[in-house]
Amino acid sequence: MAVYTEVPDEALVSFLTGYDIGRVLSFKGIAEGVENSNYLLRTDAGQFILTLYEKRVKEEDLPFFVGLMEHLARRGVVCPQPVRAKSGEALGRLCGRAAAIVTFLDGVWLRRPQAIHCGQVGEALARMHEAGADFTAFRRPNALGIDGWPPLVAAAEARADEVAPGLRNEMTAELAKLQAIWPTGLPGGVIHADLFTDNVFFLGDVLTGLIDFYFACNDSFAYDLGVCLNAWCFEPDGAFNVSKGMAMIRGYEKHRPLTPVEVEALPILARGSALRFMLTRLVDWLNVPPGAKVTPKNPLEYLTKMRFHQRVVSARDYGRLA
Repeated sequence: MAVYTEVPDEALVSFLTGYDIGRVLSFKGIAEGVENSNYLLRTDAGQFILTLYEKRVKEEDLPFFVGLMEHLARRGVVCPQPVRAKSGEALGRLCGRAAAIVTFLDGVWLRRPQAIHCGQVGEALARMHEAGADFTAFRRPNALGIDGWPPLVAAAEARADEVAPGLRNEMTAELAKLQAIWPTGLPGGVIHADLFTDNVFFLGDVLTGLIDFYFACNDSFAYDLGVCLNAWCFEPDGAFNVSKGMAMIRGYEKHRPLTPVEVEALPILARGSALRFMLTRLVDWLNVPPGAKVTPKNPLEYLTKMRFHQRVVSARDYGRLA
């Protein structure tokens, strides 16, 4: 989450006349994250999140996201729900951007998750994969899957060595290796694709909901698990936490056991996920708009994770390597 587009008071009031959510009590930008402009909106009717869609989110993809959140909620997945306007539409326009209001979820995200939390995330991820199995109204290819990485390399390579010496050669070499061995034909469907710690809410030690589905797409389920291993199971010093990793995999397999081919493919998928987030972070790091209320994330964190996965052979090895 971030703020790229400032919303004047008069524009907000005009926009909200199309909704039955009461009078505005407060309105505050949320500075975390790097993708869209997000605001915490309080009205007589409660708390909401107002999102203006920026950067990588294409307007033609928005019906997919809206439909998916409504579908998952009907299947028992706790996630934000789009607030439809008086017209029945879930999407509108504000300050020249596509915009939507979604419900606010109780809970907080964890800055230092433990194995107990990672296990619950694994379970929630598997349940989400199962719940989305019959979501067929829309389909969205993974725009940031392996076919989307060469343009990111091209966008960053000229200045990559400013961030770390030798980074340009390392990322181009890794891309070529992954292109040669990337698994295909794996079980798949709707995935979250961005289930980082700040996209999962807890009350105490109990998971209460998933948010931010704006990278959701159709891809392999095991790739989504690889994204989560990278986001949840490494310590601040870059070390992989075996207890967290195995708790996440076991939690996932309580609801959806991995197939033998997924077991073998998971380290490659996690390695690719690390490259993907390193590349998008690198592009963001080099191209933060002047004056934007956004804190870019360090791409080198994911370089360390990518190097770790290069020496993992199968999913079962995550319990033996540190």
